Amino acid sequence: MNHPVRRRPALVTALALACSVALTSCTAGPATGPGRAAASPASADPASRPDLKAFYGQRLRWTDCDTEGYVCARLTVPRDYDDPGNGKTFVLPVARAEAGKPDRRIGSLVYNPGGPGAAGVQSLEEGMDEAFGRAARDRFDIVAFDPRGVGASVPALTCTASEDEAEEEASEPPVSEGVAPLHPRTEEERTAAAEGARAATEDCERHSGGLLRHVGTQDAARDLDVLRAALGERELTYLGWSYGTSLGTAYAELFPRRVRAMVLDGAIDPSLDWSQRVLSQSAGFRRSVDDYADHCAEVAGDSCPADSPDAVRALIEGLYTRAEREPLPVSEDSSYAEYGGMDATAVLDAVSMAMYTPEDQWEPLSRALAAADAGDATELGALGEEEPAPADEDPAPEETDEVTEEDSGDEGSGAAEDLTPDDNEGAALTAVNCLDVPHPRDLDAYWDALPRAEKAAGVYGTAGVTAELTCRGWPSGGRTPHRVDADGVVPVLVVGTTGDPSTPYEEAVSLADQFPGGMLLTYEGMGHTAYGRGGACVTGKVDAYLVGLKPVRPGATC
Repeated sequence: MNHPVRRRPALVTALALACSVALTSCTAGPATGPGRAAASPASADPASRPDLKAFYGQRLRWTDCDTEGYVCARLTVPRDYDDPGNGKTFVLPVARAEAGKPDRRIGSLVYNPGGPGAAGVQSLEEGMDEAFGRAARDRFDIVAFDPRGVGASVPALTCTASEDEAEEEASEPPVSEGVAPLHPRTEEERTAAAEGARAATEDCERHSGGLLRHVGTQDAARDLDVLRAALGERELTYLGWSYGTSLGTAYAELFPRRVRAMVLDGAIDPSLDWSQRVLSQSAGFRRSVDDYADHCAEVAGDSCPADSPDAVRALIEGLYTRAEREPLPVSEDSSYAEYGGMDATAVLDAVSMAMYTPEDQWEPLSRALAAADAGDATELGALGEEEPAPADEDPAPEETDEVTEEDSGDEGSGAAEDLTPDDNEGAALTAVNCLDVPHPRDLDAYWDALPRAEKAAGVYGTAGVTAELTCRGWPSGGRTPHRVDADGVVPVLVVGTTGDPSTPYEEAVSLADQFPGGMLLTYEGMGHTAYGRGGACVTGKVDAYLVGLKPVRPGATC
């Protein structure tokens, strides 16, 4: 993997914002007033708190990972930072690719690949370190971790039934979910959408209820500081892609004087509320699909599914319309076969996800669209599908002298070792997004947002708003949109891609402006994020900053 993790949520358009509507924009702490984050706790260093001393005193015990060339460890963090001594913890997997030139090693470079919900350890073992420039790989140990509740974290989030529960549910009469249009207009359509969202929320509460209030970005940022200490680093060097920019922003606000260097690529603007985020991201996807139509012939050649940009757009819109009437046919071995084919949301997801890396995905998308238009959507359904992460065979934390193996269970989650899912990215995406960004409880707020969303981004906007309904009944994280509050932080480097579908360039401009001394590097290109896929210019400037703390000049463009 040489690019930020790409998710397949129920609706990427709404939840991808780098976390999508939340790719977490909530990088702030509890609000102390309208639009403000809590003040940075510089005067109360968490590392000096007696009740956190054991966690901060950990030292990682490295052993060989399952994948050759990497070493792995485990980090124990408190479930609840307000009550760290209650015996409940998360145990987080950590992995490291060691510096290529150990005699010139600067320290550890911690990264987050995106999501929320992306398993950092899996991404590293799949080769994510190759996304970093040679200068960075030579001088830093590249370190990744699974955030709390994610991947092989113990416990891990899940919103799906166990095998026994699934068999029991399968024996019950099926419940009709009603229609699922991209723009619910009638009372029947809106009722079906609201009921489907309510059921999804209840599934997560049933299977992970004890964890849902403890997986937000604010707590993950505190975990990141515990990891910094466990790595033996006085200051943090960090790179976050997509959702990872929200995690980095949260860390900078909590621990501004602990940052050595920070790169935020594919930025999320924490000052936007839920509906503004949906509109921003949805408009980004719509623009990217227009870019695809305009450049299809030069990128895909003979594979382009139509002979003009307008014809490409018409073909895509036609597939959405057909799939709203009846699912598009797929082969029996397709993952969509059990659903009777690809409905309109699935088609929209497939098209949207193909916008992340045009250099890899636009040609196969073109072939898949042509096949779907001819009556077979199997290729379209297969776009972006990845093998699920292998289950961890030994999820038990290693003992340390400082922190014991405390009970990781909780009501609603069961034994973590037995229930850790093979792939919980979707559950974590929903859980973090909903907790981080306040959502209205009143259904009318969502229906009132639909006309604005349609005007701004067509069906990408209306589908995005509808996808946010799941957050309506979610536990509240107590956050509010705000401008960055990180006085004392070093100059942070924000990287923005002009044609980014998921984290629009305008948000990178805004985030860089909000950081004191913030720097903006513009990559003129298409696709999601730039470092690792934007060429030597981006790599050189980012690495020069990470390694030598060289500033990027105002107006810098690649």
